[in-house]
Amino acid sequence: MTQTTAILERKIGGATDLQSVVRTMKAMAASNIVQFENSVRALADYSRTVELTLGVCIRESQSPSRAKYIPEVATNMTAAIVFGSDQGLVGQFNTIVADEAMRTLASVPGKHMIWAVGERVRARLADTNSQLVGQFNVPSTVQAIAPLVGQLLIEYETQAKQHPGTELYLFYNRPTTGSLYEPVRRRLLPLDNAWRRQCSQTPWPTKNLPQVLGDSMQTLRKLTGEYLFVSMFRACAESLASENASRLSAMQRADKNIEELLVTLNSSYHRQRQSSIDEELFDVVSGFEAFRASK
Repeated sequence: MTQTTAILERKIGGATDLQSVVRTMKAMAASNIVQFENSVRALADYSRTVELTLGVCIRESQSPSRAKYIPEVATNMTAAIVFGSDQGLVGQFNTIVADEAMRTLASVPGKHMIWAVGERVRARLADTNSQLVGQFNVPSTVQAIAPLVGQLLIEYETQAKQHPGTELYLFYNRPTTGSLYEPVRRRLLPLDNAWRRQCSQTPWPTKNLPQVLGDSMQTLRKLTGEYLFVSMFRACAESLASENASRLSAMQRADKNIEELLVTLNSSYHRQRQSSIDEELFDVVSGFEAFRASK
């Protein structure tokens, strides 16, 4: 009986320690969600400014068809950047975004090359016929997102020089209100006519109309680079917010399961302990009765 009680005590202690770890991870995930969501909101004004100035440059161009970051030449190459996670405990997070990428690329003809951001999503994408040309670690802070985006842009530009007109897709999970997150697919390059037309028709918010000084095409290329940077930064931040939301949900379920397990273990421990006490009291009473009978 004592051995069984000791085993229950060890199980209760182990479950309590695990619950402490789970609650710490919950707090960290909740804090990270706020951090990355704030970065996305802070980026909104800058992104709006970049799009407005792009519209001005496109309108200033003599021919809107010239407003391209990469010439629209025939190519059989498609590049994709897939944002996933390095760590587990995120449910179907990596599976969902990898399936979205594979489903989209399967409908795009030609060769495909993929950069995976995260070890877990890379393992998922390794099962496809697409060429994995690079892998990057997932940033853990907002400050680490910008260096990652810079590396991604360098990698893409290197490949684009060898294959002009290479299309660029982004795949990531975005937080939603109705559920934890949803997969997102974005085609960034080349800039199509519909996007340029919509951007050029966006009205300037004030009466002081801007002018483009110098070479409008060179300015347009610089702004397009900023547009790519902002788009990738936002995709990475939203992916990190979704990852932490998924981890928070998993930790909440784990915390609930551990709490139910502790209730069961404590109930069993108290029954065992009470049974042990009853047996000890019974032995004492029996001994006393036997002693009194002998007298």
